[in-house]
Amino acid sequence: MKIAKHRLSASALALGLFTSLGAQNTLADPIPAEEPGTTSAESAPKDWTNADGLLEAMGANINDAQFMKNWNLKFGGWIETSVSGNTNNSPDGFNGTITFNDRTGEIQMNQFYLFIQKAIEVNGDSFDLGGRFDFLYGSDAIFTQAFGVPAFDPQTGLPLNRGHWDLHLTSHNDRFYSIALPQAYAELNLPVGNGLTVKAGHFYTPIGYEVVTAPDNFFVTKPYTFQYGEPFTHTGFLAGYTFNSNWSVMAGAVTGSATGGWDGNWDQQLGNWDFLGGVTWTSDDGGSSLGLTASAGERSENSSSAWAIYSIVGKHDFTENLHYVFQHDHGFADNVITANTIQNGTTEDASWYGINQYLFYDIQENLSAGIRAEWWRDANGFRVAGPARCGASLNVDNTPAGFSTFACGPNNFVYPFAASDYYALTLGLTYKPVPWILLRPNLRYDHADIPAFDAGQRHNQFLITGDLVVIF
Repeated sequence: MKIAKHRLSASALALGLFTSLGAQNTLADPIPAEEPGTTSAESAPKDWTNADGLLEAMGANINDAQFMKNWNLKFGGWIETSVSGNTNNSPDGFNGTITFNDRTGEIQMNQFYLFIQKAIEVNGDSFDLGGRFDFLYGSDAIFTQAFGVPAFDPQTGLPLNRGHWDLHLTSHNDRFYSIALPQAYAELNLPVGNGLTVKAGHFYTPIGYEVVTAPDNFFVTKPYTFQYGEPFTHTGFLAGYTFNSNWSVMAGAVTGSATGGWDGNWDQQLGNWDFLGGVTWTSDDGGSSLGLTASAGERSENSSSAWAIYSIVGKHDFTENLHYVFQHDHGFADNVITANTIQNGTTEDASWYGINQYLFYDIQENLSAGIRAEWWRDANGFRVAGPARCGASLNVDNTPAGFSTFACGPNNFVYPFAASDYYALTLGLTYKPVPWILLRPNLRYDHADIPAFDAGQRHNQFLITGDLVVIF
């Protein structure tokens, strides 16, 4: 295919499009803030088997300071490290299409995570003001940055101005470690009805089931829905209202993105605003719930083509110890270059969709077992490409090719770039020897219609992965 000056080659487009990959998070914060008015004893070492975190076990819990109590502030965080073994040769060192735990035979420090939060008191009687700021350093950071403006336009293949929130906070000399600032928002409680909450700023998406924050997932590896089918973050506004114990809603507007409001930044594409919202039903006993979340709107300032996704998540407790989760996602992007059209320079309407099912069993208070089965389809070859880190690190530059990817060498480019079905079966345990230490061994089998694994040589992959999370 002949490409005009400054336009994208086939491999570059595959990488550039991938930088708009998304993943999901929840409105709930991973470690709740201390409730207003609560008090605690003077900071002193606590029995490490009963402490809530490492700092409390050491007698150095900053949240015991009077200043933190007076202002209802909460400081927290964790460190996560993992390692994966791949039964394939993996000559490039990557685990095919897998993100986050994407390296084989290497210890990764996935997340060194810190946050400071002032939680709000939600009620219908008084105004309250709070907020939160999150910092992430590690090998996961590149997947959670505000990359909603990709290096190249998904429709034209022309370079885009990407934004400057957290994409370039560290040197590109380091292939695997960088900084992300996934949350920086103010939060209000308005005394309307039962209390109307409003977030304003940069925050995790409510779309989907699994999340970025390491302590809040059961499995260490991530499903395709999370890796490729959903946003990670948004920039804008999101209001929430709880009618009663059964029904809650949220709605807002998000910006700073050239991919339909996904993973927006603060200084580009601010003229384009998209819808974000959802509704959740919960049973009277709290044992069942059904949630629908969605985002929809025009793709960018320069394109009125649609970009949208909806996610349905259902949960049910069969017994006190047996829990089931169902998830269905369906995403759409109109008038984009895909694997089907890249050779003739045209565009088409793309879609991606899938179903995840989870079953968890609590063996004892600190030990649970789980299974996750997933089918996911990239119907047009628009969303999935591996290794994912190569696409996420793509930037326009003055090299002869017009682009480069600091995380990958010339032999690590996207393989392959084609429509496919993907299947994954994951088995795992979650074990907490103490409340602030988390161990998660994980067995995972993947199959794809195309050779998406072992540097593009195989259709299958078997991973043995484990991680350790220490909560501060």
